[in-house]
Amino acid sequence: MAALKPWYKIDGLTPREDLREGKPLDASEFAVHLDKVRDETAPADYKEPERFFDRTYLTKYLTDLAAQVVRRLSGEKTETSAVFNLATQFGGGKTHALTLLYHLAKNGAAANRWTGVQKILQRAEISSIPEAAVAVFVGTEFDSIQGRGGDDGTPLRKTPWGEIAYQLGGAEALAVLAEHEAQFIEPKGDVIRKFLPKDKPCLILMDEIINYISSYRRKGYNNYLYNFIQALSETARSLDNVVLVVSIPASEMEYTSDDEADEQRFKKMLDRVGKPVIMSAESETSEIIRRRLFEWEPGAVTADGRILLPKDAIKTCNEYADWVLEHRQQLPSWFPLDNAREAFQATYPFHPTVLSVFERKWQALPRFQRTRGVLRLLALWVSNAYQKAYQGGHRDHLVSLGTAPLDDPQFRAAAFEQLGETRLEGAVTTDICGKKDSHAVRLDAEAVDIIKKTRLHRKVTTTIFFESNGGCTRTEATIPEIRLAVAEPSLDIGNVETVLDTLSTDCYYLSIEKNKYRFSLSPNLNKILADRRANVQSPRINERVKAEIQKVFAASQEIQPIYFPENSSAIPNRAVLTLAILAPEHSMQDGETVKFVESMTREYGTSDRTFKSAIIWAIPESNTQLREEARKVLAWEDIRDEESERLDESQKRQLQENLKKAQRDLKESVWRSYKNIALLGKDNKIRTVDLGMITSSMARTMVELIFNRLRQDGDVEDTISPRFIVRNWSPAFTEWSTKAVRDAFFASPRFPRLLNGDAVKEAIVRGVKDGTLAYVGKTGDAKYEPFQHQCTIISTDIEISDDVFIITQETAEAYKKAESESAADTQTPSSESNNEDSTDTSTTTVSTTTSTTNTVKDKTNPYITDTSTEPTEITPPPTSAKLLKWAGTITPQKWMNFYTRVLSKFAANKNLKLTIEVSVSVEGDISAQKIEETKVALQELGLDGDIETDID
Repeated sequence: MAALKPWYKIDGLTPREDLREGKPLDASEFAVHLDKVRDETAPADYKEPERFFDRTYLTKYLTDLAAQVVRRLSGEKTETSAVFNLATQFGGGKTHALTLLYHLAKNGAAANRWTGVQKILQRAEISSIPEAAVAVFVGTEFDSIQGRGGDDGTPLRKTPWGEIAYQLGGAEALAVLAEHEAQFIEPKGDVIRKFLPKDKPCLILMDEIINYISSYRRKGYNNYLYNFIQALSETARSLDNVVLVVSIPASEMEYTSDDEADEQRFKKMLDRVGKPVIMSAESETSEIIRRRLFEWEPGAVTADGRILLPKDAIKTCNEYADWVLEHRQQLPSWFPLDNAREAFQATYPFHPTVLSVFERKWQALPRFQRTRGVLRLLALWVSNAYQKAYQGGHRDHLVSLGTAPLDDPQFRAAAFEQLGETRLEGAVTTDICGKKDSHAVRLDAEAVDIIKKTRLHRKVTTTIFFESNGGCTRTEATIPEIRLAVAEPSLDIGNVETVLDTLSTDCYYLSIEKNKYRFSLSPNLNKILADRRANVQSPRINERVKAEIQKVFAASQEIQPIYFPENSSAIPNRAVLTLAILAPEHSMQDGETVKFVESMTREYGTSDRTFKSAIIWAIPESNTQLREEARKVLAWEDIRDEESERLDESQKRQLQENLKKAQRDLKESVWRSYKNIALLGKDNKIRTVDLGMITSSMARTMVELIFNRLRQDGDVEDTISPRFIVRNWSPAFTEWSTKAVRDAFFASPRFPRLLNGDAVKEAIVRGVKDGTLAYVGKTGDAKYEPFQHQCTIISTDIEISDDVFIITQETAEAYKKAESESAADTQTPSSESNNEDSTDTSTTTVSTTTSTTNTVKDKTNPYITDTSTEPTEITPPPTSAKLLKWAGTITPQKWMNFYTRVLSKFAANKNLKLTIEVSVSVEGDISAQKIEETKVALQELGLDGDIETDID
């Protein structure tokens, strides 16, 4: 399907030239004054009759009014009236109607060729427009104190009736009212007939009556004018070709109660003697605006005077209508969904909501001007949008509410004027547009491409501004209304809610209640939050972040975390799996963090760490988001504690919801941040693991999530097979102490880490039962006691100690065989001594001779078996070492390792003797306090506290 053309590229319907060129538009451009039309000082669109008719759409009501007036001026009294009272609603100007009547009556038959006049003649059932004498009275212009004339070559007139008489018949007619003029007394019917022209029809046009009445009420002129209009109306009714057309309401003034009362009084009188006329209906508003703001092909007009849309425009309307029908369940019920095509075609190039919002909502505002105000707004709108379309490349298919140029100060001022509220500047420029950092503008720039290209944040906020009357009333914008206003064929309707969610957390003047949106003059909770956030101090943030981290990592029965270690001695050096959680400031974004982790893993205080594999590190990706979420929680809590009394009920509910959400967000931020774990790899280097995008829904606890991943990777095991122990048996050991076996899983990176050290006991139990291992103790005569092999034992019977060992199946079988043969050797000589008187024990007849070696140097205990059927001499084992000595100097840093690796093997031997000589020299002095502390420490260990110093 071919792409839709932007509205500004449609041939056959383009903005008029001055709008295209962006020429400054004065308010008077759309505020016609009848007096200025008469004086020929009005803008060309009003002053030049032919041009005026070209730009005027003859609505049904305007056509009816014009037809009745010219019919009465022609002398026809049926289907017409002599007196008309103009009322107006949005879309039709009363002064515009008076101007049309003025041009018709002044030009007579010359008007027959103007656009639309034939339609008037047909409706009036006359052949030509009659020329008439015309008088114009405008209440905003005529001054009864100073009067008009007297210094310009014309006679002075101070009364409305004197001015009307002079315009109709000159000085001669005014002379008829000389006494009335002098005494400021209204004339009655007899006198009125005298100044009315006798040779031609007469049209009297009166505008802005209430303005004149309000000014001179204290002088009683309101009553004089009332009496005059009543007498004039009765006189006109009695004549065949005199017409009085009166417009009472004021366009640009706020009514007082007296003004309201006078307007009702005049209206009742005119409605009684004349005919009330409504100038326009909503269905014809768009055509009025099209005529005033756009240019079209001269022949592209329907029989009833409507502009024909080009094919490309109709295509656009149809596609928009199809989108509306597709999403009808999500749009407002007041929109004519079943006639969507007609609705879009009637308002093109405007979106239907652009015009309907003024009818539905703005017309209730006291300062809203139904015709001239909206025309000026739309003219500025079209001019701005047209120029920006070519400059910025925005390819909008329609002029929609969301494209209103609120970033233009002139347009903003015009909009605020219609709303009657000038305090909206801050709300608009803060939340919508007008500044580089306006919230909607910024959010569009940061959004995904589809939202960025459509400027959806700005369109949605601008729509809310118009639909909620700028916040001047409690009128609200519903989500269906917003969807309809920003609708376009390519729009994913779900993006509207996405944008609304973002705006609800960022905008400062956007109020939300029950999915209804409006802008307010008062800042919302977001603004209060922003102010509070700026005052939250860093120490409070750090404290809250660490507290939340501890909450997230605390829920574990298997692992006891170590929080925020800053030195290696803070992490115990023991054969227990330990989860070390780095402080937020040690993040993966800091290049020094991994080096810090490696140093802490390999060191324990001033010594080397034995159990390097026991440590699992949890490392944050960054602390920025954590701090921001914590700052938000603290700010919401401050608002709750200190400002809740100043909030209304709606804001209190929002506060509770926002606080709960902020607390959830902080928790999730901990999960997302601590996505990195580090541990000692099999290559004896620190290895990091990225857990990816994680959330609290992925596991019950953070600890569980981490260790589930370590299990998957084979870095942590719940159980261990006895065969694994055998496969990884060091050839340096015949016996392997249970403590050394357990420690290997936490010290050697080649071994998996055990979630629970008791898994070693379970492995030994299974190994003893199936014969893979034997569980033994050692006696002084190189015997195994106890010796448990191929039997059932329980894990509580297994001791983890340096004095208890396991041996392999081969060693166990050999030992059992040797023990069996040794027992046989002991029994055979005594048996033979009964038969022979022989005591020689150096040789004996046995089936197998076994010899063993057990040397300290080789740390081996092989059992050598030689099977023979001949008697063999038994060779006794070589003598074993009985004494081990060593002397040397070690550095303090290696003392713990010296004990662990050397002395601990003999720690259980009661004959182990240590002679230690300690010599310490320092730069400066050793304090007396430190010397005393050393003596006390020695005494507490049961040692001699006698210390020598160089001053003794």
